[in-house]
Amino acid sequence: MAKTKQIKVTLVRSPIGFQPKHQECVRGLGLKRMHHTVLLEDTPSVRGMVNKINYMVRVEKA
Repeated sequence: MAKTKQIKVTLVRSPIGFQPKHQECVRGLGLKRMHHTVLLEDTPSVRGMVNKINYMVRVEKA
């Protein structure tokens, strides 16, 4: 069984006052509050959401 690659995504900027679609990306990634970190699979759909809100998040390899 192949191990899937994962990334750690941390919310470092508040989504308040930004575009509603960007706020939806934050919620879609599972980020609930400032400095909240989630571990996600490194898939094209997740990467797309992260790239859309790259000014709000910090991404690290897990």
